[in-house]
Amino acid sequence: MRLHELGPKAGSKKRKRRLARGISAGQGASAGKGMRGQKARAGGSTRPGFEGGQQPLYRRLPKLKHFPLVNRKEYTTINVSKLASLAANSEVTLASLMEAGIVTTNDGPLKILGDGELNVPLNVKAAAFTAGAKAKIEAAGGTCETSDAKSVR
Repeated sequence: MRLHELGPKAGSKKRKRRLARGISAGQGASAGKGMRGQKARAGGSTRPGFEGGQQPLYRRLPKLKHFPLVNRKEYTTINVSKLASLAANSEVTLASLMEAGIVTTNDGPLKILGDGELNVPLNVKAAAFTAGAKAKIEAAGGTCETSDAKSVR
């Protein structure tokens, strides 16, 4: 075998289709594109997302304003003012609040919010506190303890 004898394998090279070059070429006249219409024209293709004049999907959908948090934490919230009716130095948890009837539903771990006044010292155990709530509980002589325990739903 010599270098000048090398060539591609038989049948591996196919000639290019010569479109619209007469009937003998096999793709004469309409060049295999059918009869007339937008797709038969030169450069005839629609852009991605085009729906034939109908309002396209990307314009029908409303625009996004803000991206919501995917795994948002849900809390059972209660204000400091609701805790004022409890006995002094009692332990406040989600379970004890449900027994007392102050909280009716368990919507997740307990979070204490700082709206209202508190003048009873309490030992509060919750998953989260706002800064105002923590200050009011400690000013009344109570303690704030954060618990990472997940609530049973």
